[in-house]
Amino acid sequence: MRRRAFVSGALTLLTTRPPVEAQQAGHIYRIGFLSSQSNADIAPYIEAFRQGLRELGDVDRQNVAIESRYADGRADRLPDLAAELVRLKVDLILAMNNPSIAAAQRETKTIPIVMVGATDPVGSGFVASLARPGGNITGLSSQFAETGGKRLQLLKEVIPNVSQIAVLWDPTEPGRREEVSIIEAAAPTLGVRLQLFETRSRNDIGGAFAAMTRAGAGAVIVQGTSMLFSQRTRIAEHAIRSRLPSACALTEYVQAGCLMSHLGGLSDFFRRAASVAHKIHTGARPADLPVEQPTKFSVVINLKTAKALGLTLPPSLLLRADQVIE
Repeated sequence: MRRRAFVSGALTLLTTRPPVEAQQAGHIYRIGFLSSQSNADIAPYIEAFRQGLRELGDVDRQNVAIESRYADGRADRLPDLAAELVRLKVDLILAMNNPSIAAAQRETKTIPIVMVGATDPVGSGFVASLARPGGNITGLSSQFAETGGKRLQLLKEVIPNVSQIAVLWDPTEPGRREEVSIIEAAAPTLGVRLQLFETRSRNDIGGAFAAMTRAGAGAVIVQGTSMLFSQRTRIAEHAIRSRLPSACALTEYVQAGCLMSHLGGLSDFFRRAASVAHKIHTGARPADLPVEQPTKFSVVINLKTAKALGLTLPPSLLLRADQVIE
């Protein structure tokens, strides 16, 4: 899959800034990583972050060290974990998804925070604006909300006669209502009606798919929240059993068996986050670093899932796909 391009901007602001104390010989720059998910879920992406750092000359256990804290699916643990990282006096916090970002923000206004996969960072109160964040937080916005309408279009392209599409979403994660609102706004122009199905925990997933079937849904859009991401294999299995083509947020869902995605994969986000962390390590201020947004999107399709659903995908869609999983 081709790596997504990002808007970074304002690089000239960084060229004259002197290196910080972290660059002095012998100093280990400590990065705290905070996630609401488990180590097992996130380990490959932390490795992508390490690789991104290595490419920039920051090597784990040589001049940088990563302290990881995982909530293992329990968002209520995040405040304590964020407070622990602050007590450790880390130099920077890498926070994945809105619940972790919010927990880190509450604990510190001085330690730089790099967001990974933030949803609506301005509306969520993390930054003043994307161009000039203005505080101690910057990083990468996922644009899940902005791509929700595109997922709707992809489903309509695969199933032209579909009239009802379900949305599997998690209202407990900040910023996700905006994503639903954007999809709702796009639905009438495509001649479809949306049906919303809340999933506040993994125990709600099976019931939500049963309800979709009873309601006559013809396809499903799946959000990219922390909880739903961790349950992506179960979601893919339920979607296939329910005969529902699925349009999901990230490549990892398609690798787990969902039909298609539009945004790309988490590894790209973490490699880019390494670049942002490196800039801060070498003297940039988060307030001056624009929040990066994906400007190129990757369509990924699972042909095995399409066959299991009895779908013949349009050749034009297959030609446009950046990756086809067979």
